[in-house]
Amino acid sequence: MMEETEHHISQQFNQELRELRNQVLSMGGLVEEQLLNALTALVECDIQLAKRVYNSDYKINALEVAIDEDCSRIIARRQPAASDLRLLITVIKTIGDLERIGDEAERIAQMAMQEAEESPSRYFVAINHFGNHVKQMLHDALDAFARMDVDAALHVIREDLKVDNEYDSVSRQLMTYMMEDTRSIPLVMDIMWAARALERVAAHSRNVCEYVIYFVRGKDVRHVSVDKIEEVARVPK
Repeated sequence: MMEETEHHISQQFNQELRELRNQVLSMGGLVEEQLLNALTALVECDIQLAKRVYNSDYKINALEVAIDEDCSRIIARRQPAASDLRLLITVIKTIGDLERIGDEAERIAQMAMQEAEESPSRYFVAINHFGNHVKQMLHDALDAFARMDVDAALHVIREDLKVDNEYDSVSRQLMTYMMEDTRSIPLVMDIMWAARALERVAAHSRNVCEYVIYFVRGKDVRHVSVDKIEEVARVPK
């Protein structure tokens, strides 16, 4: 009888952990949608879409709080150890970065609302490709989390280096616009802030992938070089 009870409790715990991961992926899907809509609003000067993004940020904040509370309850009730505890830590850290990505999407939407009247498509096109690159990076980070795939996580981490270089290139291009036409300075400065927000989205996406490696390999790879992360990733726990 005791063995049956223990087995039942273990199965219930497994189900709780599965539901927790699904909640994170639902939050990730919403964050991904917010970023897509914010970029579309910016590039297409769609003020209504920008307002929708701005007014939806509370949903992401509510999900972060709800998932965090679920993690706290599980830790208190189950007192998890080893990989179960690492999963909970990974979830808590991941939702923090997803919430911050939501904040960056909200900032981009604010820029879109401020500048929609200007219809400055020439300048917004400068960050369109950059935005698509960052969107894909976020998508790949969420996919790595869904599968807890170390190789996929490493791919995203490498992409972050490319994003940094692309951000520098976009910044130089926008600076050129300002030098060519001083009247564009206020507008282009806002677009530069949007580009900065995208660079931060990429950094948070990389963080999510570092947490995946932490969960799978049991090693904290924050604040170390890509070469060191690859070394850790190649060694099974």
